[in-house]
Amino acid sequence: MSQQRKTRTKFTDRATDRATARITDRTRSPHFAARHQGKLQVIRYQVAAEAARIIATEGLHDFHAAKRKAAERIGINERLALPSNLEVQDALLTYQNLYGGAQHDRNLERLRQAALQAMTLLEKYSPRLVGPVLDGSAGQHSRVSLQVFSDAAETLVFDFLERGLPFRQEQRRLRLSDRNYQTVPVFVIEVQDCMIELILLPAVCIRQSLPSPIDGKPQARASRAELEEMLGLNSSAA
Repeated sequence: MSQQRKTRTKFTDRATDRATARITDRTRSPHFAARHQGKLQVIRYQVAAEAARIIATEGLHDFHAAKRKAAERIGINERLALPSNLEVQDALLTYQNLYGGAQHDRNLERLRQAALQAMTLLEKYSPRLVGPVLDGSAGQHSRVSLQVFSDAAETLVFDFLERGLPFRQEQRRLRLSDRNYQTVPVFVIEVQDCMIELILLPAVCIRQSLPSPIDGKPQARASRAELEEMLGLNSSAA
């Protein structure tokens, strides 16, 4: 009995080796590689599209969490072919263009008007608009994201208290312009029934944009004057 098991094992090993060799030959062929890459690209597109829909309609703002949720819903192993943040961003803009319509335009206008009011209120902190409200991908559940600049969080807190402006405080881990990660305070206020997150950065960060969480390039940002221009308003203020 022992010899029989040994013989079967040798036979199985040889058969496996031959099958592996045939599979290896096929996978080395350009045709197989092209088909495999094409299939992966289709999967990435499907996950990106579903992640975009989740972000737009369910209020989930974390791209990585949205991608994992999308892969789970579609039934795809997330280690197989998760799309990049840039692919999800492109899919999100496509989704808004296809399905947002006039409602999306009105919502974006409302969020930008709220951003302008908040930027006027916090002018001495050199606010900069970033994120979905700036790039046009904001949905119904999006916050307005403003970067504000000061070396003392207490100054901003005292400002809120003096104005009687309710706020709550959060934290966020960001990659700063020097490529180092740092946990920074985030203050959330409400303006015109819109949630505004104020990301407090060291004053030196006003000189250079932070790396974008989407593609790692310098993040797009707009001053109050640039936002006024987007809204079609006339102002010479900076």
